[in-house]
Amino acid sequence: MNKKIIEKLSVITEEEKAILGGEENIDRKIYTEESELVMSASKLLERGKLIQIRPHTRFIHFPEHRHNYVEVIYMCQGSTTHMINGNKVVLETGDLLFLNQNASQEIEAAREEDIAVNFIVLPEFFNRAFDMMKEEENLLRDFLVDSLGKGSRSAPYLYFHVSEVLPVQNLIENMVWTLLYNEPNKRSINQTTMGLLFLQLLNHMDKMETGEDPYEKEMTISILNYIENNYRDGSLGELAKIMQRDIYWLSKEVKRRTGKSFNEMMQTKKMSQAAYLLLHSKLPVINIMEAIGYDNSSYFYRKFKERYGMTPKDYRRIPSKAFGIYEE
Repeated sequence: MNKKIIEKLSVITEEEKAILGGEENIDRKIYTEESELVMSASKLLERGKLIQIRPHTRFIHFPEHRHNYVEVIYMCQGSTTHMINGNKVVLETGDLLFLNQNASQEIEAAREEDIAVNFIVLPEFFNRAFDMMKEEENLLRDFLVDSLGKGSRSAPYLYFHVSEVLPVQNLIENMVWTLLYNEPNKRSINQTTMGLLFLQLLNHMDKMETGEDPYEKEMTISILNYIENNYRDGSLGELAKIMQRDIYWLSKEVKRRTGKSFNEMMQTKKMSQAAYLLLHSKLPVINIMEAIGYDNSSYFYRKFKERYGMTPKDYRRIPSKAFGIYEE
């Protein structure tokens, strides 16, 4: 990371001076007004802001706590050790961690040379990023989005080992710089940069860990990848053979992991791909229908209208600015 950023983040804060002076516990008043230790956006974010950064407080153990916002931690230098929902996570230089709002976190004391930056983010900040991701029509995107929410199937955290992925490192550094030095138009810049970061992370899901068992995560991503790449003519039977699993067991697993049946997942992907082609190509509707694997036009039209509330022809008339282009 840029040397100037590291130097600025390394400065001993007033809070850290008190700790070095003998204070043995964190100052709860900095983080929360509640009796329970819930890090509060109202304490850590300036009024009206959707995102802010602060250097991670060193030299002291952070007891178990939760957040009422999405916390993103980037390890600029050194390392920090976290316990998240009972899982030990060691962040090394260049690592990126997204914490679900339901996650419980405990942090071991960091050394002076361990420099991490915490992004305090309100969920609505991600709106533009998620809209940018819509164009990709990627089921892994849905997995990522759900994991930042509060759904019962959400992973408690997403941990990306991306120190060697230069585009990811550059995007994070751009956000840190913009927020640290209070650059003009920083909200628009950072919402767009977060969208670009997510798009890059979708290309590196193999470098991600979650609070799930590694086998569980691998199976979920395998299912989503299969549907993503075989939505036109894939089948549950073929997936079961590839994964060497009983078809009836796999059918239940798909439902348990995604909340939808295999056929519903295939249908969702087909419809989203049709919507994408309607807005981003000049293909006739009949060709789009065939491209996504339908040979019954009346069935396709009925399912499309059920999902989008209009015919494919009407959907194509919608101006592109209606899809996630927000002005400041």
